[in-house]
Amino acid sequence: MEKRVPSREELQNALLARCTGEEVERLGNAEVAVAGLGGLGSHVSVFLARAGVGHLHLVDFDKVDLTNLNRQHYFISHLGMDKTEALKEQLLQINPWLDIKTSCQRVTEENIPRLFQNADIICEAFDRPENKAMLVNRCLELFPEKPLVCASGMGGFGRSNAIVTRQVGRNLYLCGDGTSGIEEGQGLAAPRVALCAAHEANQILELILNDRKKKEMREEK
Repeated sequence: MEKRVPSREELQNALLARCTGEEVERLGNAEVAVAGLGGLGSHVSVFLARAGVGHLHLVDFDKVDLTNLNRQHYFISHLGMDKTEALKEQLLQINPWLDIKTSCQRVTEENIPRLFQNADIICEAFDRPENKAMLVNRCLELFPEKPLVCASGMGGFGRSNAIVTRQVGRNLYLCGDGTSGIEEGQGLAAPRVALCAAHEANQILELILNDRKKKEMREEK
């Protein structure tokens, strides 16, 4: 039996049940770019879609692999698909009215200006430290006014409360325990990765919702 797709108004009313109209409007107008769609980025994107963020830019060059299923938001039906398309398919099942852009390509120093210039907020969700550093340093250089939410330290099965969110620069936020890596015997597991992704998504939502308040306060002065 074919299921009816809810209208845009119905979905918005569902969001309004737990948010004010002003909050829904801010979230719906925001554009967030997610760089890396693995254990972090796939969950961050799902959280943002469910929270009502209206514009998402998904960036990753990789395909869904069997080894991704232990911690990333993909299913057996997605094996072999580009992560950008597999995740887009899922997000549109959450909200078919989302505006989703995809860039199936590796992020480099050269293409960062083009990929992220239109985003209101950039989410770093890479696996490798060298890729994280490259994106952070280049974005701080090119887009000093854009909030950048990053992650470091979520390996193993350690304490949940060790994962925290810290502001480490004027527009730079870091989520994680800051220490745990993926050394031999301490891999990445779904619970702590998803915890860190939730911290990233929650910080992004806070930035979206507080940005208007800060602007209004500046205008009143």
